[in-house]
Amino acid sequence: MPLFKRSDDKKKASMKKPAVTREATVPAPPPPKPASLSAPSVAMDGSGALHPHRDLSFHVQLAHGSPTKKVKDFKNVRELYQRIATEFKISPAEILFCTLNTHKVDMTKLLGGQIGLDDFIFVHVHGHSKDVTINKSEASLGLTVTDNGAGCAFIKKIKESSVISKIPEVLVGDHIVSINGRSLYGTRHYEVAKLLKELPQHCDFKMKLIEPHRAFDAIAPRSTTSKAAQATSSSTEEAVGSGRQTLRLRADGPPVLETLADESTWGSKAASKVDDLLESFVGIRDVELADAMVQLARNVQDYPVFAAAMERELGEFEFPDEFVSDVWSAVVKARGGS
Repeated sequence: MPLFKRSDDKKKASMKKPAVTREATVPAPPPPKPASLSAPSVAMDGSGALHPHRDLSFHVQLAHGSPTKKVKDFKNVRELYQRIATEFKISPAEILFCTLNTHKVDMTKLLGGQIGLDDFIFVHVHGHSKDVTINKSEASLGLTVTDNGAGCAFIKKIKESSVISKIPEVLVGDHIVSINGRSLYGTRHYEVAKLLKELPQHCDFKMKLIEPHRAFDAIAPRSTTSKAAQATSSSTEEAVGSGRQTLRLRADGPPVLETLADESTWGSKAASKVDDLLESFVGIRDVELADAMVQLARNVQDYPVFAAAMERELGEFEFPDEFVSDVWSAVVKARGGS
């Protein structure tokens, strides 16, 4: 069952569709190896929040090739995109998503709400636009959708042997601009997934997509990542969350410096499982949302208390009871195995 907001939610502001940047005809130079930024000693208050005087900057580059810039003074993804846009003299709306430590369209390296202090940010911007007509021959299209936190929903995964997998024009990383002429700019991933699920079966529908501007050596995969790519990943492309210091971005306050626990901890296991449940129930991936659910269950021993907390804190999503129950089971199982 898909997620959707309650009917009394505020109406979204009317947003203009982003402009399309055409692919360059001259090959862009390959991006340099990510620089190693040492993790400085950071002054924090009792809550872990950074003191305002602390100057943290991050190296950033356009994924298809550009000079290296530095960005700083941001507390959430929207502000990060604004800083990037200023440095490269582009509109923030042109940014589709960012990856960490790789210029490739690799969804396993997607920038979410955390940035390692030694991470190098690669920015994927608008490339070609394309119009695709699809026949929904099955109930499920085989898409997993996520968004960049700043108004852009895009394809994170394409299931093998699915309806979408048979359409070569649709690629991982493509921004879903509109469905049947309805603009989706500013629409959250779960709302896009709901719209796709509610399309009538055995009928044609149209999607306008914008693919990331790619260098010639960065062709997008048909799925999230390949076994060969996983086997050849270098040490400079390690994922965020290996016990090192990271900057956690928050929508409702200043960023927080954290030392992430090892990925084998029960909380990380539970969040990963809950993220899988989000994909199964809704067709979205959202690590931050999954982690928020795990935090609600962290010090809770009884399911009714957890269910009440989910309704109180995340009631706008109207999660079905079956989903809430499965989330609780995943947390209990992960906690018991810690």
